[in-house]
Formats: sequence, structure tokens, C-alpha cells
Amino acid sequence: MTQRVLSRLGRIGPTAAFLGVGALTFLGLVLPGALGAVVLLALAAGAGWLLAQTWHLHPSRARVMRLVVLGLVVAVAVVKLT
Repeated sequence: MTQRVLSRLGRIGPTAAFLGVGALTFLGLVLPGALGAVVLLALAAGAGWLLAQTWHLHPSRARVMRLVVLGLVVAVAVVKLT
């Protein structure tokens, strides 16, 4: 199943992926309280899963930056919950 999901994600164009993630991020930031936090946490979970599946393909500097971005998204979601 993982390979099938990764194969489908690989067929998505970079512009569509950028716009989709941007729309989810905007939605998570605009929605109030827990609802926005759930959207952001779902986005972070999906990005974290994708990062875990492709970890060996990224250079170490890119890994660190992706982890920082994931941490920031989770931090913003936690702040929205409080």
C-alpha cells in the first residue's frame, strides 16, 4: 500500500502539490482553535509520513530543514490549541 500511495504522489505535479499544501496551511491558520489545529496536525502527520518514507533520498541538510518545518507546523498547531 505504501508503494502505491508513493506512486500516486509521484504523479502529482510540483505546482499542484505546492498549492495543495499551501491551501491546507492557510486553512489551518485561518480556522479557529481546535479545528485549525487538527488541519495543521493532519498536514504535519502526512508530511512526516512522507519524510519517513523518503528519508534515505534526502541529503542531511535537507533532512534537518524538513524536520525544522515539521516542528514549526506542530508548534503552531499546539499554540492554536491553547
